[in-house]
Amino acid sequence: MPRPRRLMNQINVVPYIDVMLVLLVIFMVTAPLVNPGVIDLPTVAKSTQPAAAPLEIVIKADRSMMLRERAPNASERDVTRTELIAILKQKQAKNADQPVVIAGDKDVPYGAVLAVMDELNRENVRKVGLLVKPAAR
Repeated sequence: MPRPRRLMNQINVVPYIDVMLVLLVIFMVTAPLVNPGVIDLPTVAKSTQPAAAPLEIVIKADRSMMLRERAPNASERDVTRTELIAILKQKQAKNADQPVVIAGDKDVPYGAVLAVMDELNRENVRKVGLLVKPAAR
């Protein structure tokens, strides 16, 4: 007499895993071939506000400072830290987005450049960057 079959209470997931792996391979192969959407940006005749020429703080090897303006009628003058802060605050009162770059001589210790950056940061001078010379190729 044959035995009655027992009901199977487990699901065999191996076929589902095979299907998922095939789909994964298909997506991995086709994803690099799909071109991303290109955005067509609107154009304007000219910018509403020209970018301001940066003010350049030059730190010489003897740690003295000079302020150089990169405007059409550029001027250079030696300054102390207090004069520098006063001038930069005056310039940023006229133009809040006035950029400032620090050009430190390569023989100046890194700490001296950071001290100037810290002083500018404490006085809320924004848009401060470092000026470097690109390496020759």
